[in-house]
Amino acid sequence: MATTETNILNRLYFVAGCMFVFALAVVFKLCTIQFVQGDAYRALAEERTIEDFEIEPNRGNVYSADGSLLATSIPKYDIRIDAIQPKAIVFEKYIGALADSLSVFRGKSTSYYKNIIIKARNNKNRYFLLARNISYSDYIRLRNFPLLNLGAIKGGLIVEQTTRREHPMGEIAARSIGYERFDEDGNATRAGIDGAFGEKYLQGQKGKRLKQKIGNGQWKPIKDYNQVEPKDGYDVYTTIDVNIQDIAHHSLLGQLEEYEADHGCVVVMDVKTGEIKAISNLGRNKKGKYYERLNYAVGESHEPGSTFKVMTMMAALEDKVIDTSTIIDTKNGIKYFYGRTISDSHRGGYGKISAARALEVSSNIGLATIADDHYSKQPEKFLKHLRAWNLDKTLGVSIVGEGIPDIPKPGASNWSRNALPSMAYGYNLTMTPLQTLAFYNAIANDGELIKPRFIKSVKSFDKDIEVFDKEVLVDEICSDNTLAKIRDILKNIVIRGTGERMYSKTFSMAGKTGTARTDYANFEEWKKDRKYISSFAGYFPADNPKYSCIVVIHKPSSKKGIYGADVAGPVFKRIAQKIYTDTPIIDEVEALEFNSSIVNADFEGYYKKAQNYKKLMPSVVGMPAMDAIALLENLEVNVKVKLNGSGTVKKQSIDKHQKLQPNQTIFLDAS
Repeated sequence: MATTETNILNRLYFVAGCMFVFALAVVFKLCTIQFVQGDAYRALAEERTIEDFEIEPNRGNVYSADGSLLATSIPKYDIRIDAIQPKAIVFEKYIGALADSLSVFRGKSTSYYKNIIIKARNNKNRYFLLARNISYSDYIRLRNFPLLNLGAIKGGLIVEQTTRREHPMGEIAARSIGYERFDEDGNATRAGIDGAFGEKYLQGQKGKRLKQKIGNGQWKPIKDYNQVEPKDGYDVYTTIDVNIQDIAHHSLLGQLEEYEADHGCVVVMDVKTGEIKAISNLGRNKKGKYYERLNYAVGESHEPGSTFKVMTMMAALEDKVIDTSTIIDTKNGIKYFYGRTISDSHRGGYGKISAARALEVSSNIGLATIADDHYSKQPEKFLKHLRAWNLDKTLGVSIVGEGIPDIPKPGASNWSRNALPSMAYGYNLTMTPLQTLAFYNAIANDGELIKPRFIKSVKSFDKDIEVFDKEVLVDEICSDNTLAKIRDILKNIVIRGTGERMYSKTFSMAGKTGTARTDYANFEEWKKDRKYISSFAGYFPADNPKYSCIVVIHKPSSKKGIYGADVAGPVFKRIAQKIYTDTPIIDEVEALEFNSSIVNADFEGYYKKAQNYKKLMPSVVGMPAMDAIALLENLEVNVKVKLNGSGTVKKQSIDKHQKLQPNQTIFLDAS
């Protein structure tokens, strides 16, 4: 019995000894952690619960040319409270006053706010929301409320700031100015000016702020101030004129709605500087409403159609393979080129007409014939002009996403014997509206091709950071002689050509209509649902151009109209007249079916007579001034012609059938 008790006591002593040794080991470890490894563990704990967070700066503002605000970053604030941070005596002292202030601010009862904040404290809520997405003025007001005005340490105040991009002009030019979009991974992308200049100028520099993890993935600021303050972005001043932008936007919108078109764009450009004064891009959604969907003017390449005929004519004039008076046989409106039919929109065709007239009436056959007759055996001679005019290159504008032009050349997959005749009237090649406009602007700008410009300067307050000047791409696109002839034709297109319904006695315009088929790969399907691109490119006023402009409208309802003068022309006319005159537009462009049989018959009569009597003065009274000049200057006798006015010839200084002398001057009055 005694032996058994002794064994039990020995075992107890052994267990007690082990526990004592274990306790000593624990004490030793605690001492080691506290005094030897303490700093390392504290650093590790702090690393896991405290982090530096980046603070996004305010993006710079975007302004119009006159200083009107186009885009700005608006700061928004979330106000929270760490409900257990304030000491009990402080919390009890100010909770009633805080609840009173919140009641006045939000409208609910004082007891409501008092109860929810006390409940948050009892639940140890360290991230309780008081106000979300409030303005800066409301933020200043809230942070001065009782308890919150003690700051983060004593009062538990937590302030979180975000920024939101806003456009004071609404949807007008929103796509070109730029807005933020997020992909599926939450990454932000910006379009337009905001995207082009964001990284370098607008976005600013990020700041830093220490935050502490308080559980459930939530972090709260440790201090009221930032370790590194964010630096706001610079301000960008654009070339946009808000008045012209408003005119362009609403003119385009009204026409898209009228013709139930799919989408369209308009660009207005300062002739001398290349500054873009207005740009509007509107597409239709599923509900039939139009909004700034894509930047069609900059990014959408398509077949330009008849607006490209000007380039064909200029190349031929520059090479002197034709003159404006050269007679082109357009047949009866149908002509075959290498087994393929090319037709004119005018039923019955135009017959034999001058090259200038072919462009005025936009004869597909006329321009295709010019190209085929003079360049089919040496297409490179034609293509070199297009390259010299930079039509095969992008403009290199600042806005991201410029469409790439496609000009086919021999050996390419899209080159054939029919490629050249097709190109002559704007098919089998692609360009963006802005690229087409830049060329027309060069015609208006005495031959100088300049890069379209969206930005005037970048500023920090009133200090210029960078100033953007005019950039010349081609010094002279053609000779002065060619330029003068083309400008006369473009002016006459509005007076008596395909754009004659746009003509105004009070204001002059010059330009070229365009109507191109689109989505016609399956021609049989296309015939069931005919779709077109309607356009007008030109400048105004015609004689001393100030602005160039292009209007492109895709897929207007074929039941309402398809021609460039019908659909795009009125937009151009409204913009021109609203900028320069107060004259209301009462002669809206109607469906175009150009009929000039009388004028054509007169011209043919005069032409035949001139062939028989090349040394006798013909009667040119009643003829279009341009055709009269072309006829007289190409007689066998070398004469000089001086014109007073424009339009139809009313008087001639030499009577008909009089014999002409070499170097004789003929005066024509068309005033």
